[in-house]
Amino acid sequence: MRTSKKISLLSLALALATAVTAANAAPAVTLDRHGAWVSIEAYGPNVVHITIAADKAQALKSPGYGILADHADHSAFRETHDASGDTFASPELTLHVNAAPPPHTPGITERYFAPDLAPVRLQVKNAKGATVVNMTGWEMYPHEVAGEATYQVGATFSAPVDEHYYGMGQNQDSLGPLDLRGRVIDCQHWYDAPSGETVCVPFMVSSKGYGIIWDNPSDTRFVAGIRGRTSFQSKVGERVSFFVVTGDTPDAIYSAYARVTGKTPIPPKAAFGLIQSKARYDSQAEVLRVAHTYREKNYPLDVMVVDWFYWTHMGQLDINPAEFPDPDGMNKQLHDAGMKSIISIWPRFERSGRYFSELDAKGYFLKDKNGKTVDGLPFRSDRTGALIDSTNPAARQWYWEHARDNIRSHGFDYPWLDETEPDLVPDGYFFSIGSGDRYHNVFPLVHVEGVAQGMRAWKPDERVLILSRAAYLGSQRTGALFWSSDIDPTWEALQRQIPTGLNMTASGIAYWGNDIGGWQYLPQTTSATKAPLLDPSDARDTVGQNNDYPELLTRWFEYGTFLPTLRLHGDRKHTEIWAFGHQAEAIMAKYDKLRYRLIPYIYSQAKKTYDTGAPFMRPLWMDFPGDANVANLGTEYMFGPAFLVAPITEQGQTEKDIYLPAGSDWYNFWTNEKLTGGRWIKVAAPIDQIPVFVRAGSIVPLGSDIQSTASKQSITEIRVYPGNDAGFALYDDDGASYGYEAGKSTTTQLHWNNASGVLSATGGDAAFNKKVSELAKVMGR
Repeated sequence: MRTSKKISLLSLALALATAVTAANAAPAVTLDRHGAWVSIEAYGPNVVHITIAADKAQALKSPGYGILADHADHSAFRETHDASGDTFASPELTLHVNAAPPPHTPGITERYFAPDLAPVRLQVKNAKGATVVNMTGWEMYPHEVAGEATYQVGATFSAPVDEHYYGMGQNQDSLGPLDLRGRVIDCQHWYDAPSGETVCVPFMVSSKGYGIIWDNPSDTRFVAGIRGRTSFQSKVGERVSFFVVTGDTPDAIYSAYARVTGKTPIPPKAAFGLIQSKARYDSQAEVLRVAHTYREKNYPLDVMVVDWFYWTHMGQLDINPAEFPDPDGMNKQLHDAGMKSIISIWPRFERSGRYFSELDAKGYFLKDKNGKTVDGLPFRSDRTGALIDSTNPAARQWYWEHARDNIRSHGFDYPWLDETEPDLVPDGYFFSIGSGDRYHNVFPLVHVEGVAQGMRAWKPDERVLILSRAAYLGSQRTGALFWSSDIDPTWEALQRQIPTGLNMTASGIAYWGNDIGGWQYLPQTTSATKAPLLDPSDARDTVGQNNDYPELLTRWFEYGTFLPTLRLHGDRKHTEIWAFGHQAEAIMAKYDKLRYRLIPYIYSQAKKTYDTGAPFMRPLWMDFPGDANVANLGTEYMFGPAFLVAPITEQGQTEKDIYLPAGSDWYNFWTNEKLTGGRWIKVAAPIDQIPVFVRAGSIVPLGSDIQSTASKQSITEIRVYPGNDAGFALYDDDGASYGYEAGKSTTTQLHWNNASGVLSATGGDAAFNKKVSELAKVMGR
């Protein structure tokens, strides 16, 4: 049974409604399933939004936080109806909602155990006509949360035996396996998770060529392929709301995700250089000493970071003049040296700070059930500080303006927004928009986006860059770089980073990294039983008797060279690359310089991510979907289209078993040896070599040696790895402004003809195009 619109009127409406605004966003169609209401809307030809509720008003509501409701677009879809139900079809996707089952007399068992909800079943087919989604049921179980009557809501889907699941944000449980199948993921922001902080980005991508965006910000349980079923269950809600996206390629899926939740901007070019941080640099003299030492040693560096406790009180939003007497002058010196600065700004406010009373009176803090400000965490030794309620637009604006005027105005280029989970857990408490249980996962989006919008309004032609510790649906659009929180300085923590990062980027969060070396306090002893591969004797001032730590940090830095962002950080006496012995220093300096030579290649990937939404650090299944051996492989990954990277994560390890995916030949990056794919090989991994392979049929442009991205970088070499015809879109712009959004950039299309052995170029700069053949270096010859 359909309501309100006949087919002819619906067809006309669909043809005209190429977009709807958030203010009047309405489903294209709402179906009555005898007690269950099902609303359908589209966000382009390969995205459908499905809402199911027992209350029609709930089914008609717009999607929730993170979703760009004004991007709805029904124009590609047409609707038909027959006895089997209702079908909504475009050239790329077909959704069928089954008709309600005919009335029947319930049996004895049904009288006691049948659900009260009217049944809803639906299927989604891809462009080839194959069924990729089969929703078999939905749920709304009544219960009370934070004093309000609500429901646990969920949906269940069939789980074919050969289906694999990825994404769902940051979960650090795995030491290697990537596939979520057989796992139960607690999708919530949880700083104290046993294996490391979890971050909920409820976007699941399937090996079957589709994804589900789960539209509910409360704690959500994702059950992946257990007992033949996959399900989402959220703690609080009055409806089921989710999006299905389909696509034959990662680009198709992530482009659709970007239409629903927002594009990933290109960060300023400085974000791709080395970022130097420590917990903490305790004075501007130390900051400048470190920066000047990098320049004296000719080690490239782009960003210096000032971490916490530079203030007089948490929430004072000031800079202690005793330690930082001239922050403006400090930043001028950094800028003169070609560096940028990042400063940590926290969302917590002590009672003794100058703003607590004002914010408390305005109601701008997280509250308890009695309306009183929550101060500190009762279950942890973190006892001080109220949380700014960034769900309140007025509080967001206040926070940005004071952070701008008190801190950013002293010449700091970018903010680091820490504790964005938030760390003050909101469950049982109340935001301005409702209970912390209902909106548990939304804080990092609204908090970071409020600052991002303020930054762009303040300086409209300077790219936003924000360091953020948590994310949600849509967080990729804020210009933030995300990292895996306060992990341990251990081999185990390093091992966990590989699969953790790959599922995070698979969740649509392309700019993810980690604290190189681990953040937590560095023990001054070690339990390692193998002899260290690097001499720690000249690093005692930093590592004490932790003899294998220089080796660990070096391996971590090698891995970081092939991450979207490279940032040294940690609670150590020193964190700079020269503080861990001369042997470690030499290797890390080599990789630091390699990172900068790779910037033309990496920056070109940033443009592709902007265009498609697809991450450029990505699990192997994205590029080799036909190779069953990579479905659960989380110990190696692709970095852009050319590089396969397999980090070393065990102490004393000097060789590693590597899988080279089928369908391509591969070149050892260090030796240029050519190897066939589709097999495991044992690879030498001396301490100065991370296993890296290059796919045959790849073009890798390399830049000149520079000290920071503030310097103009020329292309000095274009490596070609023959075996197939190849292309590469070499992209560049000014690296700082938003001119790229208006096309102010240069793209040179590089072409390799494998048969003729000729590299050529089109587009871009004519003078450069003429030099391309001279810059070409064909590897393996």
